[in-house]
Amino acid sequence: VLHLFCAALTEHKILFLSSSYQRLTDACRALLALMFPLKYSFTYVPILPAQLLEVLSTPTPFIIGVHSIFQSETQELLDVVIADLDGGTVNVPECVHISLLPEPLLQQTREALSMVLDPELEVADLAFPPSTISVSSLKMQDKEIRAVFLRLFAQLLQGYRWCLHIIRIHPEPVIRFHKV
Repeated sequence: VLHLFCAALTEHKILFLSSSYQRLTDACRALLALMFPLKYSFTYVPILPAQLLEVLSTPTPFIIGVHSIFQSETQELLDVVIADLDGGTVNVPECVHISLLPEPLLQQTREALSMVLDPELEVADLAFPPSTISVSSLKMQDKEIRAVFLRLFAQLLQGYRWCLHIIRIHPEPVIRFHKV
């Protein structure tokens, strides 16, 4: 999920494959939801009809869902990250480099997601584990996952004002983003 998240943030082509239209739609919508508060501004097609498979060759970034019966048509795509929802795999081609999160944030996000999705892992190695482990409901899990990614964005974007420069030579001041 973090590879797909980083691929979407860095404007790569992402293709979801599944035999279930519901799963395709849910996966595409979930990826967009994880990007909140940012909005995805490229091509977004949760279920691509068979007649439009040539759209996958477009040079622009996209998030597209395709039924798995068309998997053979997607094999020649060299610059597309393919997530097989039925098999649970993510295939990143050799020519695609996905920039992952900076290291302290990547590990913290993985640990936080692990705690939300499988809280038993935290106490698995304890000699005397607590008698009860609270597992969140699906609705609460959804909110906890959103909170993990919202905190990630807050940590990524903290201090952005230091990178803003005001240029006053124009009649109207211009704000320019310049990473030091």
